[in-house]
Amino acid sequence: MRNFVVGCAVLALVGASGCAAEDERPVKTGPGVTADSISLGVLTDMTGPFSATSLIRIKGYELFLSELNERGGICGRKVELKQADHGYDVNRALEKYFELEPEVLGFMDVTGAPMTAAIEPDLMQTRAIAAPASWSATLLGNPHMVIVGTTYDLDVINGLDHFKRTGLINDGDTIGHVHVDSDYGNNAVEGSAFAAEKWGMRLIPKAVSETADVSARIAELRAAGAKAVVLSTSPQQTATAVATAEQLGWDTPFLVSVAGYDPRILESPAAAAVVQRVQVVSPIAPFWTDLPGPRAVAEAFTRKHPDLTPTGSVDHGYVVGMAFAAILEKACAARDLTRDGVLRAFQDTNEVATNALTGDLRFSLVGRPSTTKSYVARPDPATPGGLAVVANLFESDLVKLKGTRAK
Repeated sequence: MRNFVVGCAVLALVGASGCAAEDERPVKTGPGVTADSISLGVLTDMTGPFSATSLIRIKGYELFLSELNERGGICGRKVELKQADHGYDVNRALEKYFELEPEVLGFMDVTGAPMTAAIEPDLMQTRAIAAPASWSATLLGNPHMVIVGTTYDLDVINGLDHFKRTGLINDGDTIGHVHVDSDYGNNAVEGSAFAAEKWGMRLIPKAVSETADVSARIAELRAAGAKAVVLSTSPQQTATAVATAEQLGWDTPFLVSVAGYDPRILESPAAAAVVQRVQVVSPIAPFWTDLPGPRAVAEAFTRKHPDLTPTGSVDHGYVVGMAFAAILEKACAARDLTRDGVLRAFQDTNEVATNALTGDLRFSLVGRPSTTKSYVARPDPATPGGLAVVANLFESDLVKLKGTRAK
């Protein structure tokens, strides 16, 4: 919309007519849109196993929207959130979804793979867009899903590339990958399998349930001679895996998918081993990233919430807000804030500059991630947010190669 307004101003200086009339067309509206507000839904886990991450991510949404609304909002309307807690229960999520759906234009957050799968059919029917709190490549086939950041498989490839460039692994090595048997873990292991194939490595995948004790899997990988282990597990399983390696006297590096890391690990008995052995790969900037965009978010969050402990979920929430705002601005420029108008705007969004909160986003390539870049960080209790960046946003050559083979 900004380009349109500037263009109108320039044309006005040379006496052109008709531009203002076009800009003053009435805006078509749909569910969640009134004359002075736009409502977006948040269907998340506020009381269940992922509540800590969800609640801090909401603070990121709220931080971005407060700044957006101070600038005038979207199409002269304030953007607000309508929130519901599903407690990580599918039936409760469906109940809350059907309560929220008629009241919102789209969903800024849907937390949990089972919950996302449960509401997917209705999203397709109602034409609403939604940003799942997931980076699973299985969601890329749904034209209503706003995936902000690269997918788990490409994230792992980037992380392993960093390990290889820094000498932690080499061509021909054996590597292990302990992963939960879910969209998250299974998509992540696709990345390690691709890298292993290209580098002539032997990959030993170990699938586990989300609540399984991973100690035996770590012992098996040690016995197999693995030179590094990828973890795409829960944070508790991450702590157990690293603590087990410590008990076994196994000084191996661990690459952890960001969903498997929680800064509270640094308060556990495994903290010293985690600091020594773990690196975390993430599509979103860690909270205390020393680049202008993340630094501005960190400073604003700290001013607003001096008593809260931040994590990278603040940046995740903030950049999802940036993505939604860019889509809504495009829909506003077309004077169409119906769900169909927003869906068209989403699928026509070619670039969203994120100021290094993640890679610049492109949603117009169907079936492809919005970006393919990752950060790598190390756990550090002295750094706000618990992660210190060791590699800024980058894309492995293998990611580019895998992209040429995408569906």
